[in-house]
Amino acid sequence: MTRDLLYERLADRMRRQIHRGVLRAGERLPSLRRLGRDQRISLATAVEAYQQLEREGLVEARERSGYYVRSAPAAVPAATRARHLSRAPMPVRNPALLGVLDVQSRRDLVPLHAATPDLALLPAGALAASVARAMRRDTAAALSYTSPQGLPALRERIAQRYAQCGVEIDPDEVVITAGALEAISLTLRTVTRPGDVVVLETPTYHGLLQAVAAQGLRVLEVPNLPGRGIDAAQLRELIERHPVRAALLVPNFNNPLGSVTNEDDKRAIVAACAARGTVIIEDDLYGELAYSGERPSPLRRYDNGEHVVTCSSYSKMLAPGLRVGWMLGGRRRSELLRTKSFSTVATATLPQLALIDFFARHDLERGLRRLRRALASNAQAYRQAVLDHWPEGTRASEPAGGMTLWVELPPPIDGQALFEAALAKGVGILPGHLFSNRGDYARHVRVGCGLSWSTAIEKALRDVGAVARRLSDA
Repeated sequence: MTRDLLYERLADRMRRQIHRGVLRAGERLPSLRRLGRDQRISLATAVEAYQQLEREGLVEARERSGYYVRSAPAAVPAATRARHLSRAPMPVRNPALLGVLDVQSRRDLVPLHAATPDLALLPAGALAASVARAMRRDTAAALSYTSPQGLPALRERIAQRYAQCGVEIDPDEVVITAGALEAISLTLRTVTRPGDVVVLETPTYHGLLQAVAAQGLRVLEVPNLPGRGIDAAQLRELIERHPVRAALLVPNFNNPLGSVTNEDDKRAIVAACAARGTVIIEDDLYGELAYSGERPSPLRRYDNGEHVVTCSSYSKMLAPGLRVGWMLGGRRRSELLRTKSFSTVATATLPQLALIDFFARHDLERGLRRLRRALASNAQAYRQAVLDHWPEGTRASEPAGGMTLWVELPPPIDGQALFEAALAKGVGILPGHLFSNRGDYARHVRVGCGLSWSTAIEKALRDVGAVARRLSDA
């Protein structure tokens, strides 16, 4: 058995013991030598296991003392719940959603406003070689239209990958798209009509709000709670009170919180929506990026293709610029395919051929293990820097996956004011009100943590912290 698998199995066993309370907060863990002796593993494997748990924020290393189970931190953004139930469905009316495009197009910023991985963590060289081989192998095919549904070999790869997490997919129900956002937009266009009511999480990715606005839909918001994910009980109450046509949800590593919804709540969400005829549009973009290495189930696992359309892409795990995503259409495959055909005819052929070549030559899982470890380490370093250098009373999320950090600012600091001041310092972050239909979260900001930790990143976070302290004293 490889060392990678040994340390992951050991880390997983200790993770479960921490979550169950067998290993308690503050408890000293066995020394590396003792752990290696007791588990009959090498010292290097023991180090890897502890470092993985440290990246996830479950243990901490104390100088000259060893490793300890971390105490639950107090500095996590507070959760809100009941206030959303009384809200009536309303169109997307947040004018700030248009302005975010200006920031995203800038190239003169330290891009902490972006939720994309560092290119150094992605297999750029291997992908470039695959693109070149695809062009040489059949130039005419690479430069021509393919079928609207996408190339069969790629659809088979996607179905095989879902089978590994307990989701049996017929490759014939997979529709290839230009990224996950196109998949979501096409699904919204297929299953809703202008004026329909949809449920979104709060906070949620601003791009999902923009997609909903483009279809002229009305929004209800259900809380996504730090460390817990989607509030399943409140979601059920909402769809019982209102005629909800669709629920656009991110159960695995919500952007911006990085929280994951537990499996029991996922079952309850699917059951509640099925009972009311509400279509679930699942954004599974970050599903493969669990810091623990344990891929959480998509909602589709608890559905037979009747009520859930799962959307995702390779953007966050291989290359954002390839723009290759997909929909798992279930019984709606034909409708989705028709919408796709009328919209963009087909997804570009060359990136699909390049990915087929790449998968034939490279192990996706091996690259993902490296990426997950790096993202977990980034998130921990970024979070600690925020808590160290930003004003007292700042709270920061503890993401379980993905590449975003959600930061709550102490009063009287305003997220928009900090966003503008950070831009003046050459640092991009995003104000919290972008992540709510009603512009909530005025005292929050989102910080992307996909870039590898460096002195430049540390300086950028220190600079933003200094600006925040000045705003606090004003």
